Amino acid sequence: MENATIKNPIICAIDTKDVQAAKNVVQSVQNSVGAIKLGLEFFTANGAAGVNTVAGDTPLFLDLKFHDIPNTVAGAIRSTAGINAFMLTIHTQGGKAMMQAAAKAAQDLPNKPMIIGVTILTSMAQEDLEDIGLKNSVSEQVKKLANLAQESGLAGVVCSPHEIEILRAQCGKDFKLIVPGIRPEGSSAGDQKRIMTPKEAISRGADYLVIGRPITEAKSPASMAMSIMGGLSL
Repeated sequence: MENATIKNPIICAIDTKDVQAAKNVVQSVQNSVGAIKLGLEFFTANGAAGVNTVAGDTPLFLDLKFHDIPNTVAGAIRSTAGINAFMLTIHTQGGKAMMQAAAKAAQDLPNKPMIIGVTILTSMAQEDLEDIGLKNSVSEQVKKLANLAQESGLAGVVCSPHEIEILRAQCGKDFKLIVPGIRPEGSSAGDQKRIMTPKEAISRGADYLVIGRPITEAKSPASMAMSIMGGLSL
């Protein structure tokens, strides 16, 4: 699925394992967002068949964050052949060989999805990195991992809003930046620690905005998505 089919930068994150609930969200937002995101919870509960049932023809970001030895990750990428996702995620901390194997495997798929590297989860702050033995600052670690991802042939990375500018400067205009932790003004931060408004994230250089509960829990998800788009000044 080519990027040109994505009509706007909003990716609606559907965080449920219930197929019918997910279908209801997709039916509500499919004409007002660029894509939907389904993740590990949904995939574990419902598999590829469930993903296809929910996504249909709506552009899909399949966010499974593969992290294993290179051969296993490459095999996992190839195993998504029956799912028409335009983006798939892997963990950059799996290393260069793993990322190269994933990028190569994606080129063997008919839809040639973009492989996107997860740097530091947006639920993690500085103290969380220190807890797992990483001494770099969050921004230093993100820059290091993004550079490695680009060298390994990945199409882009997932990063927090606060790393957009440093990664855009470091990696150039063609490297995709997928940004969760996006909250319209007045929305709850939820479990995200590093957040930003949609307009500010786009102005700093984000390519795609991953927005979940502010859209899915709104009285009218479609109206909320259109309201967010209206404020982006694209």
